[in-house]
Amino acid sequence: MLDWLMWFTRMENSKVFSLVLFFTLFCLIVIYVYGNRRRSKRLESYKFMPFDDESDVRQPDSKSDVQQPDSNGNETDEREK
Repeated sequence: MLDWLMWFTRMENSKVFSLVLFFTLFCLIVIYVYGNRRRSKRLESYKFMPFDDESDVRQPDSKSDVQQPDSNGNETDEREK
């Protein structure tokens, strides 16, 4: 009954099994990360992050993402004005 478990104890079997298992997991992770176009673009935008200057402040891409503080100091969305 535990013969299948003994099969893993032999190195020639466990090496191949581990290789197939980890290669499959790697492929699934790559498909997950780059399968969604929005997630892919976001991750690709991070590739130059180590080279960015810390004092450089990024501007939002669109005006709909801009939030301005009102007279009370609360942040309000630009679309609400």
